[in-house]
Amino acid sequence: MDPQSTLALFDHEMREHARPDGPGVRVERTGDLVRQTGGADDWNGVVWTAPDLGPEQADAAIAAQVEHYTSLGHDEFEWKLYAHDSPADLGGRLAAAGFEAEPAETLLVAEVAELPTSVELPAGVELRTVTDAAGVELMVRAHELAFGTDGSRLRHQTLARLSEAPDTFAAVLAVAGGEPVSSARMELYPGTGFAGLWGGGTAAPWRGRGIYRALIAHRARIAAERGYRYLQVDATDQSAPILRRLGFTALSTTTPYVYRTTP
Repeated sequence: MDPQSTLALFDHEMREHARPDGPGVRVERTGDLVRQTGGADDWNGVVWTAPDLGPEQADAAIAAQVEHYTSLGHDEFEWKLYAHDSPADLGGRLAAAGFEAEPAETLLVAEVAELPTSVELPAGVELRTVTDAAGVELMVRAHELAFGTDGSRLRHQTLARLSEAPDTFAAVLAVAGGEPVSSARMELYPGTGFAGLWGGGTAAPWRGRGIYRALIAHRARIAAERGYRYLQVDATDQSAPILRRLGFTALSTTTPYVYRTTP
């Protein structure tokens, strides 16, 4: 895989020509950027900016997005900034406009054909596909145990996807003794060569036993069966080393800049 050409393909297919990431949301190009807009429990934000975006245009675009999302009553939205985006000081301009930078993540991509697809689990752990409301509740519980954050938005988004667009989504649980210990999901983007891995997290007592790797292999097998060429991950510092060992290549970094109307 050539990193430079793969990054250009990712920018073109997944950002400039982004697809809605769930039912009831819309993606639109306005001026020099592409954004997604949905309800309060959906992901709202900017996913792409034109490579030739200049400083003055950037300030105007930032102000326009603040106006757009706040006029809809959203408490927050995100500007997904990549290290190679222009202008070079866009992050500083976002901060000056009231955005807060969250921890950066590494954009990692691998060719599906090069990834392991054999699922190996520790004794007493089994995988379950999430297909109904009961499975979603277990997934939310696993998410909250792994990340320590509220899973209400995940519940809303997963139920909507299973109800209205199940063919573009895959979710899986790792269960031990009837209790969820890990979960993960995969976004499928028809018409592109990419599938995205999201939300992989394991409860602290179960980390270091290969469950995270097993969830990667499980989703890689699904991606291969459905004809996708690439898997993409926005990886934290905790998961990036595992993904690199599995064959993922770093293409860039991405930093969420979040605008909140209330502290």
